[in-house]
Amino acid sequence: MSVSQFGGPKRHSAVRLVIFNHKGGVGKTTLTVNVAAALAEMGKKVLLVDSDPQGNLTSYLVEETVVDDLLDKADTEGGATLWSALKPIVEASGELKVIAPIEARQNFFLLPGDVRLSEFEQELNSMWTDCIARKPRGFRGTTALSRLVDQLAANLSIDYVFYDAGPNIGPLNRVILLDSDYFIVPAACDLFSLRALKTLGHTLVTWISDWETILELAPADIYLLPGKPRFLGYIPQRFRVYAGRPASDSSKYLPRIEKSVSSDLVAVLGRANSELVRAFDTGYQLGQVKDFSGLASASQNEGVPIKDVTGGTLSLKAEAVHVFHEIAQKIVDRTSKV
Repeated sequence: MSVSQFGGPKRHSAVRLVIFNHKGGVGKTTLTVNVAAALAEMGKKVLLVDSDPQGNLTSYLVEETVVDDLLDKADTEGGATLWSALKPIVEASGELKVIAPIEARQNFFLLPGDVRLSEFEQELNSMWTDCIARKPRGFRGTTALSRLVDQLAANLSIDYVFYDAGPNIGPLNRVILLDSDYFIVPAACDLFSLRALKTLGHTLVTWISDWETILELAPADIYLLPGKPRFLGYIPQRFRVYAGRPASDSSKYLPRIEKSVSSDLVAVLGRANSELVRAFDTGYQLGQVKDFSGLASASQNEGVPIKDVTGGTLSLKAEAVHVFHEIAQKIVDRTSKV
């Protein structure tokens, strides 16, 4: 059944989030998996969308032989990757194909990625231009991923959708951010993360402003991206801890990250639109994810959340469970109040 039969201005109530930083190496995919798993443990139904052409999320959660089979069959009638769903839009051969996500565990679903999403991304620039020219192809293309997610969220009664985005500020991430209700920023304790924060706010403001212009041009009664990603918080990641305290090199970056979030992100977004940010009683930090030794790499190798890895120090795994559960609970609290 095609998504077009369910199109229109309304969208499913599932909360859509993206853990986003255009700097690579900050652990976005690992964080996404573990926070989403914590939400699933809390009884929330979660859909993970592997919207990065590199497909790291799919490789994380699905066995290599299964991934190879998915990619080999993506162009066939039985194709079941994100590319399989979007291909008719890219090739202008029809409407979206609704595919069935993989149920990776209870309450935890995956929409598999595909390297050929890069072809969809290449088309998005011209689709964006078509929106400005009020051409139907533009609106069908820029909203295609959103409409697919909307239908799957309705089919599965999803509570939370997480996009796994690549580390860039390209056209695919533009439509992902504009479709997201909220975004979370992961940050490593290094100079590169600070520099990335300085450009992230201005980039988002430009995307939001451009989309507002398109909304004014859009025909009535069509499905559109909301275009108002609200800042939910940030998460310092992968910092070293010694004797129960962050190492000296991490300690000097933690306050700088907080300051940069306030001045380069919150202030910039707030000046553009006060609806994009709000003050939280506990501040903007959602939690801290330290370097859990080899547990993160073991989690990726075994395709499971950190709490379920084989071996490892029980106390360290228990600490990881606590950290991700606290982050998940803050997400629930903040998305239910805003």
